[in-house]
Amino acid sequence: MSPHRTSPSLPPVRVRIPGPSGPPGGPPGLRRRTGPALAAAWLLTRAVMLVLLAVDRLGDTGVAGEVGLLYRGWYEQWLARGAFPAGDVTWQYPPGAGLVLLAPGALPFLSYFHAFVALVLLCDAVITLALARAARTGRTASGTGPGGGTGSAAGAWLWVAGLPLLLNLPLARYDVPVTAVAVLALLALRRRPLTGGALAGLGAMIKVWPVLTLLGTPRGRTTKEAWGAAVAAAAGLLAVLVLLFDGALGFLRQQGARGVQIESLGGTVLQLAHRAGWDGRVVYQYGAMEFTGPYVSSVARLALALTAAAFCWLLLWRLRARRWTAATPFDAAFTAVLLFTVTSRVISPQYLVWLLGLAAVCLACRETVLRPAALLMVPAAAISALAYPLNYDEVIGATVPGCALMVVRNGLLLTAAVLACRRLWRAAV
Repeated sequence: MSPHRTSPSLPPVRVRIPGPSGPPGGPPGLRRRTGPALAAAWLLTRAVMLVLLAVDRLGDTGVAGEVGLLYRGWYEQWLARGAFPAGDVTWQYPPGAGLVLLAPGALPFLSYFHAFVALVLLCDAVITLALARAARTGRTASGTGPGGGTGSAAGAWLWVAGLPLLLNLPLARYDVPVTAVAVLALLALRRRPLTGGALAGLGAMIKVWPVLTLLGTPRGRTTKEAWGAAVAAAAGLLAVLVLLFDGALGFLRQQGARGVQIESLGGTVLQLAHRAGWDGRVVYQYGAMEFTGPYVSSVARLALALTAAAFCWLLLWRLRARRWTAATPFDAAFTAVLLFTVTSRVISPQYLVWLLGLAAVCLACRETVLRPAALLMVPAAAISALAYPLNYDEVIGATVPGCALMVVRNGLLLTAAVLACRRLWRAAV
């Protein structure tokens, strides 16, 4: 008999070694401290924004007038009577926008202006809570990376701290509610592609661009479900609005005649040309300050060609993309909206609300490759506020300070777009 005795077989012991980053969203103690700090920052900054809106004495004093005059006029004269503004060249929005402008009527105990601002603040709070939850749970948007990605509080902080850089403007435009729909769509895509797709479709009926949130959905079932839900939701809402309202598709007639807005990339080129002796001028038309004169139509056509080229690039990226992470849908959506913004004939200051929201969603996932491009939205927003409303007369007059503001702001957006395209291509293709 052998002196060596075989030991009985024992089950293997598995030891789980935590990674350096710890649980999603950081250590529990850190998460508990982040929540109150984020809430305090939101309350403080939004109080300042409300004061600025109430005073409304920053540069151009027409910031609050957009709601008090234009939105309320559409509501009382048209929307509340079952029709969209007929023949109004300033009505250039998809019919779903009418629902946002009708919403303040649900608060009859408030004036239209106060009810609208309350709606915007509610949507702002929803965005903040959604980004904070993504950081806390790590349940970020669609992706096939290990564990679905790890959340980060950087996105919530970018939104809370970045939006006030636009001063009182976000509270007097309906872009925050649209951004809320897009943010919720992105954050819902991974676990609930039908919900995310439906939200994207509804958002497209309000402002078109939220449909771009579906560009980076992973191939296969998620893409089919999300796009199918988006088409169904958009078609259903459009059918309802066509049945209930007159002139639901009238906005399409107003888009083709748009010129080159002074704050667009093409407008910056014309501003510099004006400094060099070009004899064009600035006029108010189609609800914006636009250039008229020689070569303006050529610049407008060039902008449309660049938009078409951006669409072709995005389509090529989608066809050739092979690697998906949890952050890919975020990064693709931000890149797409950024590209369509910089190539547009119109870059209104409230467009920065969209870009800040999508940049915040990117930073809500640690796997994002667009951190540098997303962070560029912070100085871009600050300079946008310097241009409008603080120094809009300088921008209209194409003075040296006005041109400098537009060159720097649009230069930041263009740089961010190039960075985003390069990094997104390298990461996925």
